[in-house]
Amino acid sequence: MFQNEKVVETKICKHCNSKFEITDKDLEFYEKVSPVFPSSPLDKGGKGDFPYNNNNQNIKNSETIPKSSSKTKGSPGWQNVLIKDLWNWKVRYLIPSPTLCPDCRFQNRQSFLNCRNLYKRTCDYSKKEIISNYSPDKPYKVYDPKIWFSDKSDSIIYWKDFDFSRNFFEQYNDLFKIVPRMALDQWINMNNSSFNNYADFLKDCYMCIHAINDVNCYYDYSIFESIDCIDCYWSYENKNCYECISCKQSYNLFYCNLCNNCNDSYFLKSCIWCKNCIFCTNLISQEYCILNKQLSKEEYNIEKEKFLNELKKNKQNLQKNFIEFLWKNIAKYASITNSENCTWDNIMWSKNCKKCFSSNNSENVAYSFMTDKAINCYDCDSNNNLENSYYSLISWASAYNCHFCIAWWDNCKNLLYSDYCFFCSNCFWCIWLKNKSYCILNKQYTKEQYETLVPKIIEHMISTQEWWEFFPSSISPFWYNETVAEEYLPLSKAEALKSWFKWSDYEQPFPKVDKIIPASKLPNDIFSIPDDILNRAIECEITKKPFRLIKQELEFYRKHNLPIPKRHPDQRHLDRMSLRNPRKLFDRKCYKCGKNIKTTYSPDRNEIVYCEECYNKEIY
Repeated sequence: MFQNEKVVETKICKHCNSKFEITDKDLEFYEKVSPVFPSSPLDKGGKGDFPYNNNNQNIKNSETIPKSSSKTKGSPGWQNVLIKDLWNWKVRYLIPSPTLCPDCRFQNRQSFLNCRNLYKRTCDYSKKEIISNYSPDKPYKVYDPKIWFSDKSDSIIYWKDFDFSRNFFEQYNDLFKIVPRMALDQWINMNNSSFNNYADFLKDCYMCIHAINDVNCYYDYSIFESIDCIDCYWSYENKNCYECISCKQSYNLFYCNLCNNCNDSYFLKSCIWCKNCIFCTNLISQEYCILNKQLSKEEYNIEKEKFLNELKKNKQNLQKNFIEFLWKNIAKYASITNSENCTWDNIMWSKNCKKCFSSNNSENVAYSFMTDKAINCYDCDSNNNLENSYYSLISWASAYNCHFCIAWWDNCKNLLYSDYCFFCSNCFWCIWLKNKSYCILNKQYTKEQYETLVPKIIEHMISTQEWWEFFPSSISPFWYNETVAEEYLPLSKAEALKSWFKWSDYEQPFPKVDKIIPASKLPNDIFSIPDDILNRAIECEITKKPFRLIKQELEFYRKHNLPIPKRHPDQRHLDRMSLRNPRKLFDRKCYKCGKNIKTTYSPDRNEIVYCEECYNKEIY
């Protein structure tokens, strides 16, 4: 909470029973983004152009009239506000404060997102084998992306009339089951890059998730405008990088975290403009350093050779040593750079972002994850160029005023409770539409019909207590154990089923290979690895799951003299996730000045944590 906010209500989460606060700024946001529809004053009990309030007093032009004034603002019964704008009357359908705490809202949204689990299945249109994030045991129709974007597919033919005798989510789920879905979330600008998800403008890429404008990248997650990178996470404009997290504009980096404009280095954290460094942290514009100590070029090259020999033998031991080295050095309370009035972690070039994680170039955003160029948004995840939106998941390229939505692409606006709409506007409860306006449950209406029917449906949703809720996880097309929610908030099968989630034990059949080799049997020297390793599988040293190398991987490891990975790509992804601080804030004191701080470093961790002022004095 920021200094200019006041807590106006403490609520109990209806899912986990934890307490969470609602502030005056939160309520201002919910009211600001609440949808508005035209209304006749006579429909609200008024007389002519000047309706009367409950005391039969004439209403002035600038006033608003709560329909149920006896209710507390933000409560379910206080929904409609009559607005007079000059001579026009409208109704604002207020979105009240949420019933779930921020963590449960995040979990709810992410239970609709399967990024990394891809399967072989058949396209229901062409009957050809395709790759999809919908497993074959799911009942949905799935189309190849090229077919889905073509004129061969138009989801508007699956329309339904709204039934006022049933609740909304039941009807939505009925439509959800019959509308064909796109096999993978990719645009059509893919060159030799079919095995990727949530991606666009990729060339020669494999298993890249949430990626745009990349070339020759493999097993990356949230990587943008990069070339020749493997196993990187949340990184921008990099080249020849491996196992890097939150790095930007860097070259030849390996096993680095939170570094900008660095090159030719190994195991760095929080470094800027550094090159030829190993095992360093908090350095700026340095070269030939190891363990933060300055060496001559000759000394550095001798030590580097020893380091590379050790890297071949025991990479895991080096990673452990690096973590222990970081414990002895100071750490900034959070990775927040060039930002003003922001809380949580991994924030850059942003302003007024409250409890945001991995946000860039954003302003007036709260309770959101992985935002870029977002303005005035709450509870929105994985979005780009999003404005004035609430409680939604995944947007790409210029969207405005979209609430309770899942995945919309390119120039969408005024969407409510819609799923995967492209170039759409003024749509309500629609699924997988392209270039449409004024649709409800995929049925086409005129503008006048739409603006008349939508308020009636909202009133119905208010009566069934659905209006202010996101889609229930019970209608998610994905099982909890294959979603992003499982990565951040893991549950056992019993815990998931006991709650509101679904679970599946389905596993993709593993392709036939000549032989499965235990990771411990792999040679340490990359040049001792034979070419026919590509025809074999490696048994993960942690999970025992077999995995294969692709040719481009092997070439990359040889080029950079790196050891073959001994862990399954899924395990490597979890390993990288564990190197990031958790999505949770803790109360702690600055080690230097004793000031109270909010940080993602828990008090029981070993790091020496400084507040921003003390850190800047020490480093700069």
